[in-house]
Formats: sequence, C-alpha cells, structure tokens
Amino acid sequence: MRRAWHIRDRSLPIGERTLIMGILNVTPDSFSDGGQFNTFDAALAHADKLISEGADIIDVGGESTRPGGESISIDEEIRRVVPIIEALAHRTDTPVSVDTTKSEVARAALDAGASIVNDISALRFDFYVADAVARAGAGLVLMHSRGTPATMHRLPPVADIMHEVTHSLRASINMAERRGVARESIVIDPGIGFGKSQDQNLELLAKLDQLIAAFPAYPLLIGTSRKSFIGRILADSSGTPAPAEARLHGTLATITASVLKGAHLIRVHDVKAATETIRIAEAIREIRG
Repeated sequence: MRRAWHIRDRSLPIGERTLIMGILNVTPDSFSDGGQFNTFDAALAHADKLISEGADIIDVGGESTRPGGESISIDEEIRRVVPIIEALAHRTDTPVSVDTTKSEVARAALDAGASIVNDISALRFDFYVADAVARAGAGLVLMHSRGTPATMHRLPPVADIMHEVTHSLRASINMAERRGVARESIVIDPGIGFGKSQDQNLELLAKLDQLIAAFPAYPLLIGTSRKSFIGRILADSSGTPAPAEARLHGTLATITASVLKGAHLIRVHDVKAATETIRIAEAIREIRG
C-alpha cells in the first residue's frame, strides 16, 4: 500500500521504499556513541555525513534513553538540541526529528524547525507532546516502552508481548488523535529493547507482519541499531556480549528481517550500511511478491 506520512509542510512517501532515519545523539552518555557528536561542529558534520549516505530523516536526541540512564533538565535538553535543529533546518531540506518525551522540548524543537517528534514513551510521560505536534502539524512517532529508562531493565517481562504492544500503542494512538494529531501524521514503533526480554525482542521481529496488519493505517518504524540483545546473541565463547561497536552485522541482519516483514522506516546509526542492506532486502521482497 502506497501512502504518505504527513510531517508539517510536506509528506514522505510510504510504501515506495523503506525510509531511513539517521541517529544523531548530541549527548555525553548515549549507549553506543555518547560524547562523539555533542559539540556543535561535530554534530553538524555527522548530520551531513548521514544525509550524504542516504538518510531521509535526521533524528536529534539530547537525552540518553539507554537502560539505567538518568533524566536531564528541560533547559539542558533544549540547550543541546535546539541550536543543532535550527542549523540543520537552515542548511538542508532533509526533515529533522527531535527524540524527546518532554512537551517543552518538543515545542522548542518544532519552533526551531523540526518536522517530527519521536516520543519513546508514546505520550505516557507527557501527553502535552501531542498538543505541540498538533499545533505545528508535525509528524509523531509513538514508540512502545515499559517503565522508564531508569527502571525498564529491572521490570519482569509481560506474559504476552504482542498483546502488550498492540494494546498500549492503540491507547497512545487514541490519545494522540483525541488531542488533535492527524492520523496521517502518526508512525508507530514497537520499541525493540525497551522493557522487553531477549526472546520478546526476537518475537516482535519475527511477527512484525502481524503488528503491521493490526495497524494498517499507520506506518511502522523499527529501531534495532546496536542494541544489547544483538550483543548478547553475538557473545563470545566466554559469554561476554559483543560491544556496541561490534554489532553492525547483527544490526544489518535485523534490518533485513524487518524489511522482509514489511517495515516502512528503519532508525539506524550506520546509514550507508543500512542503505545497501535495504536495497538488497527490498529486491528480494519484490521478487517474493
């Protein structure tokens, strides 16, 4: 099905090809690249690199959401992301997304030129995020998660992860639409790694087509890039998980699986490798019919 994701003053085609959201963390403590791009010049240079490699969207995050991560103040998060978003909005036509759960940060980012808000809490932490998105006519990514970054790794797994994700995302969609966000502006994300067990992460990937069928009106985004479940699968003979920088090939395997199952958008650190992987996976998917 070919349709469009409405993100402020433009639309992105959904269904023609898999779109790529490039990750730009301007944080000192993100799990895989913390501190690498938290200066203005380094962040802009990396954004340029991601765009040149094929990113359709740049997702700017100012607060780490890694398990055990600590929250920062609204003012500090705005200080980190707004200058970068403002500069990118003036120097590129590539849409910019802000990765935040705070409505004040969302408003500041949208005012600075962002076109999308990527909310890993799916409005659980601050439902006024939806108001900011609706006012700007922006795009909204609703991601399923459990608990908070500080507690999610300690939560016991739910009995039925497919039911949990479907039920929770449906509630978040209803909240967003009640607060004025257009249906055509919403993308969903099952939240790989956020409060799920190892087996549940794999189950979600294996049954991605079922999730897509449950939400036919909403494009689906997948973010597996460098995540810890990949590191555990790729553990060495002593059982030590592969470090974040050694998870590229595992990430590409999950991207292939996701594309073959019908994912519409992929969120990644390594854009060039993802672009090439997606081209091959799409060619196979097309032949399969």
